[in-house]
Amino acid sequence: MPENNSNIVVEAKGLTKIFKDFWGRPKAQAVNGIDFEVRQGQVFGFLGPNGSGKSTTIKMILGLLYPTRGSVTVFGKDPQNVDIKSRIGYLPEETYLYKYLTAYETLDFFGALFGQEESMRKERSRQLLEMVGLAHAYNRPVGEFSKGMARRIGLAQALVNDPDLVILDEPTSGLDPIGCREVKDVIRILASRGKTVILCSHLLADVQDVCDDMMLLYGGKIRVNGKISDILQEEDKTRIVCPSLSQQTLDELKAFLAAKGVKMDDIEADHPVKDLEDYFLDVVRKAREQSVASAGAQSGGEIPDYLADPGQQVLDALRRREHQEEPEQAPAEEKPSVDKELLEKFSHSDAPQKAPEPVDEQEAKAKAEAKAKANEALAKQFGGKK
Repeated sequence: MPENNSNIVVEAKGLTKIFKDFWGRPKAQAVNGIDFEVRQGQVFGFLGPNGSGKSTTIKMILGLLYPTRGSVTVFGKDPQNVDIKSRIGYLPEETYLYKYLTAYETLDFFGALFGQEESMRKERSRQLLEMVGLAHAYNRPVGEFSKGMARRIGLAQALVNDPDLVILDEPTSGLDPIGCREVKDVIRILASRGKTVILCSHLLADVQDVCDDMMLLYGGKIRVNGKISDILQEEDKTRIVCPSLSQQTLDELKAFLAAKGVKMDDIEADHPVKDLEDYFLDVVRKAREQSVASAGAQSGGEIPDYLADPGQQVLDALRRREHQEEPEQAPAEEKPSVDKELLEKFSHSDAPQKAPEPVDEQEAKAKAEAKAKANEALAKQFGGKK
């Protein structure tokens, strides 16, 4: 039994939350005695209409709300535990960022909250900005970002601490189809590397694409809970996909099925429809081959290595950056990269650094002589010595 429970990340038993009014009287029962488990490496979907109890359940998992009855544990402990909180990454439904901080400063700030060293914060910030397609905007204040770009930086901050549990509340809200696909790819990669992801979304197609299991809430109670593949499978039907058939062959096939007892009204034959998301991405990919990069969010890069192997791969990457030559950079309009020296300067100043102006030797000499004469005059005026 202990072995079976060792990989349980979130466990709720009889979880109940009742909100009360000023006089302590029950006002609304948001969550009503639910039981569920989320295991390591799962992508678990929370579904339900507005007011069904999804957000309340997530807040209890995060330790932001106390259950009225029942219990919820994260990694076998109370979610109020600070050590447990450090293992969680959270992207709220609304992206709350300090609008005067730049993209780099935002990630650096959250990394500092987790006690990360400066070198690690710089490396992770660079990798995460590349992953979410914002490397070119690292020095732009996030207050200037569009909603889609803000969601991207929000996803990056949710991963800055290399969390074991990632909770994403409407992660694709405001994103274009390209961003949606990239977020779903990141979720799949996180799960394949042992991370646990809880996805709360009203976009059912996104949940179906990436989630292994799902829980559908309504009125604070669980209405459906289980594997998506089992829940959605229609066992009373069989689908056959084959190359396009001629009308004669199709008629012969229908006649054969009718001879086997299949009703003609139950036989449907048509051409499969392409997935609109795949079609959209294919059109954009072809168009980009003849266009310049957008000023907004760009296509994301690879997921950072540290999310696969915490600690060691980050140290290896830092050593490589110190002892090896910098890789050849792509043109700025294709995939801008963060210059290490520029980051060194940027980390010590809130304002953008400008390149030093050329020094005129004669002008500098004249300024030095004028300064010396002024000092001499002051010394004489106040009785000092030269």
